[in-house]
Amino acid sequence: MNRLQLNGRGFRVFLLLGIINLSPAVLAADSEVKRLSEPVAVTETHEMFGAMLPEEGTPLSLGELVENNDKYQDEEVLLATRIAKVCQKKGCFFVAQEGANTARVTFKDYGFFIPTDSGGKDVVLLGTFSRKSVSKEEAEHYAADLGETAPANPEQFEYSIVASAVKIPRG
Repeated sequence: MNRLQLNGRGFRVFLLLGIINLSPAVLAADSEVKRLSEPVAVTETHEMFGAMLPEEGTPLSLGELVENNDKYQDEEVLLATRIAKVCQKKGCFFVAQEGANTARVTFKDYGFFIPTDSGGKDVVLLGTFSRKSVSKEEAEHYAADLGETAPANPEQFEYSIVASAVKIPRG
């Protein structure tokens, strides 16, 4: 019977070669774009996720929304914003940002997701706005889904939008 016997050094070389051979596949898997929802509409320039946006209405900026947060609390808003970060696990939320203002955008009834490569894109969305408290555990969970380390002292609240429709530029 022919058996492969490896001494300590041989085993380390064998293990290292195995890791080197797996590394490109592992890296590729982590950087793959995830598209867990199909758009409800596609044009030459945009994809629409969730539902269709209203035909009329002037979108607010995130700055306007945050500045007047009491006025818009628990109200449906049309918002034009930039996607700063997207959940890399499945695209189940994103962080909208305008200057120092941020809001976490989730999707109504967990009913749709956006592509994980949507970061940096300017979008228009329709959703319900609120200011809500955030526990340390929630902050840690969100950071992990973004592929980040949670801050030592997370914010006690965040601005939140539960979107029913998101229009994202293609490409």
